[in-house]
Amino acid sequence: MDNDKPLQPETEDETETELVPQSSAKTLYCEAEPPPTVEKVKPAQENSETDLEIEDNEKFFTTGQKELYLEACKLVGVVPVSYFIRNMEESYVNLNHHGLGPRGTKAIAIALVSNTAVTKLELEDNCIMEEGVLSLVEMLQENYYLQEMNISNNHLGLEGARIISDFFERNSSSIWNLELSGNDFKEESAAPLCQALSTNYRIKKLDLSHNQFSDIGGEQLGQMLAINVGLTSLDLSWNNFHTRGAVALCNGLRLFLNPISMDGAILLILAIKRNPKSRMEELDISNVLVSEQFMKTLDGVYAVHPQLDVMFKAVQGLSAKNTIFLLTNPMKLIQNYADQHKITVMDFFKSLNPTGTMKMSVDEFQKVMIEQTKVPLNQYQVREVIKKLDEKTGMVNFRHALSLTVPHGNAAITLLSK
Repeated sequence: MDNDKPLQPETEDETETELVPQSSAKTLYCEAEPPPTVEKVKPAQENSETDLEIEDNEKFFTTGQKELYLEACKLVGVVPVSYFIRNMEESYVNLNHHGLGPRGTKAIAIALVSNTAVTKLELEDNCIMEEGVLSLVEMLQENYYLQEMNISNNHLGLEGARIISDFFERNSSSIWNLELSGNDFKEESAAPLCQALSTNYRIKKLDLSHNQFSDIGGEQLGQMLAINVGLTSLDLSWNNFHTRGAVALCNGLRLFLNPISMDGAILLILAIKRNPKSRMEELDISNVLVSEQFMKTLDGVYAVHPQLDVMFKAVQGLSAKNTIFLLTNPMKLIQNYADQHKITVMDFFKSLNPTGTMKMSVDEFQKVMIEQTKVPLNQYQVREVIKKLDEKTGMVNFRHALSLTVPHGNAAITLLSK
């Protein structure tokens, strides 16, 4: 089959000249992936015709990655990043704050077209701008191994938002976690992003914090959440969502301190409630001062979506009774229950685990803690318990409860604030 190819008889020296594509090539794919390029670096006896399609032999797939990157750097005229060369076959690559710029990002993207090792890529604060993000999304059309990418604080602006939106609409990569914080996305950037996210089901976790979305953007995001069935985590903290007219005037001081308004927060959670297929698990509006009415609405949302966790700053104007209920130390409540039933706190937690073991996944633990009726806790209190038992591995360990309470006569001294 190789005899059909006019380029096959060429020597390896001749192959090296093919590593530098013509500068007039119009796409990243043409520059980075001429079919003979990576193949001919391998020994001649190997069949390299379909090398870029091999998925079950990764140790050979990445042969020549360093050479490809160095040639890409020559092509775009940048100095190679030594850290990337050393780590390009690791699963996690952190290139934050490396000053790559658009051209340096393009060289990285060229090298990643055929890379099967990197699954998480950090590119925060590299001033990649729209040219750099275009190179990245072109790379993602060919690379199905990269799953998480952080391109926060890169001055992407409206054009960058449009490029990313086109990428969302294609659903053509394996990216499920995308961080876009601090990219100068203003009101007009919300429309293309929301339109794309309305049909995208691959993106599970999205960070849009520290941008400049306002009232119209908030409405569009709410409409998107009403029909999106893929997102499980959305971070909208530190945007500029404001109410209008009299509400904005009356709440001016509060809104100044808390850029997203309470009305906007209610619209967001109601949009999730109206979407029975929503898989949203986490909504971060942790800079919002909410009301008792918000909490009542949120209880209704939790009834429909028990997996959801909404993080907010505090509750404004709570009655004394409700404040005590909301903020009571949950470990103290659990300790009191354990004392009344003459069991240990660990026995209480183990009784909630179907396997009866000392460990449990965070997701399952959160679910059973909300559903159990022995010690009724609200979502805020459950989250506090998880923080104390979490091993940062996706599991909670009940043994950590030993360090949180100490017997003291018939009571318990809580050490939750350690």
